[in-house]
Amino acid sequence: MTSNADRMAISALEQRFGELVGKVRALLADGPAQPSSALKLELYGLFRQARDGDAPARALGGFDFLGGLKHSAWLANRGMASHEAMRRYVEAIEAFARERGVDL
Repeated sequence: MTSNADRMAISALEQRFGELVGKVRALLADGPAQPSSALKLELYGLFRQARDGDAPARALGGFDFLGGLKHSAWLANRGMASHEAMRRYVEAIEAFARERGVDL
């Protein structure tokens, strides 16, 4: 059974995750500090795991190289709970922001 404190922590995590998803999209579009390709893939995999759960075993899209990389990044998180993926996403983007001096 989940305690009231646990529900509040999960709610705060979900809210922070939602805030950061929007900010990361803006950062990727035109931000001054761009994350590395590796970090982008890590964030993508964590985002999809948090939002959609486990990736299908096989990637869809055939010969799409970038799509294959994204699928692999998502697949790397297979079995991870949604809230754990959210927590790792938040930690990764906050660490990036601290390193680059980006205000989130």
